[in-house]
Amino acid sequence: MMAHMKSTRRAFVIAQAAGLCSLDAAPSRVPRELAGVRVADSKYTRIAMEALLDTSPGFLVNHAMRTFYFGALIGRHEKMQCDMELLFLACALHDLGLTPKYEGSRPFEIQGAQAARQILSSAGLAAGKTQIVWDGIAMHPHSMSEFRQPEVALVGAGAGADVVGGGLDEISHDDLQAVLQAFPRLDFKRQFVKNCGEIANKFPGAAKRTFMRDIAERTNPAYKVSNICDAIVASSFAE
Repeated sequence: MMAHMKSTRRAFVIAQAAGLCSLDAAPSRVPRELAGVRVADSKYTRIAMEALLDTSPGFLVNHAMRTFYFGALIGRHEKMQCDMELLFLACALHDLGLTPKYEGSRPFEIQGAQAARQILSSAGLAAGKTQIVWDGIAMHPHSMSEFRQPEVALVGAGAGADVVGGGLDEISHDDLQAVLQAFPRLDFKRQFVKNCGEIANKFPGAAKRTFMRDIAERTNPAYKVSNICDAIVASSFAE
């Protein structure tokens, strides 16, 4: 899908993300088709991949790609009709909020959604399509995403499949192995928890409403955030 990389650094990131040991062997393209899933070759998919590669470590790059393929395969199993370009954009960019460039005081999913909106809007993607990508990213850690259109729901489904194994029974063994071979896990379990823990402890208030709170509490026994009960008691009503 992608044109040749413009720098040695980016080529190295692709090599790392693909689990390859030498720069010379680095692929210059995301597979046009993998496990029967095709990736649209468009201006916007290229821009999304460039943003992903420029900001994310290899384990997050591969997680983003597995999220797309697992989401697409689950959607195929459930006979969902989906705009594959929009699904790819949302999956490729869904964890930008976990990167140094885009981390911040809002929940990581909102940080990432806002970053994706800026990237894609600046490139000229239509506002309605950009909003779908925003929704897919912002809602992916929340159960509400299951009740939205496929381009939104399948981001959460794909990410959940890769992080905790949910829905993998809807993916054939051969398709699963093809995706894992193309995008190896690269010590994902440990690296993901470490990365999320660092973000959650850096921005504790932003982490308290999703799985990020679980990770923060597990990785930092001193983690403590405000409780809604305190806010209720402190409200201005006299009762």
